[in-house]
Amino acid sequence: MEIDAWVWWLIGAVGLGIPLVLTAMPEFGMFSAGAVAAAVTAALGGGIVVQVLVFVVVSVALIAVVRPIAARHRSQGSGFTSGVEALKGRQAVVLERVDGNGGRIKLAGEVWSARPLDPDASYEPGRQVDVVEIDGATAVVI
Repeated sequence: MEIDAWVWWLIGAVGLGIPLVLTAMPEFGMFSAGAVAAAVTAALGGGIVVQVLVFVVVSVALIAVVRPIAARHRSQGSGFTSGVEALKGRQAVVLERVDGNGGRIKLAGEVWSARPLDPDASYEPGRQVDVVEIDGATAVVI
């Protein structure tokens, strides 16, 4: 019983897909896609030289194009901030006088304890302030 070349290429694609899943290295997925392209070439009647060339060209092209894009996305980060980092730079409304002894503000719909960045500054109720940082459970405002 002889197995067609395209079946061997698909077996190779699956074999290359296993390390992709185990190591999370996308290069294996690109090689696997190259093997699928070679399997299609074999199924369409391309010779072994054409199959190998298709495998190499598709794999190298994917690595050359996809890797730089993925690296750029990884280095940029998500651009999404959450938690206390998302509160920095937001505006809040003073609920109780904020001075060197503390106070209360309404920030993002919640009541927070607050203190001024400058210990000598004070802010009266109703005034809008900017959150500079979050120190524990206290917002530091200006």
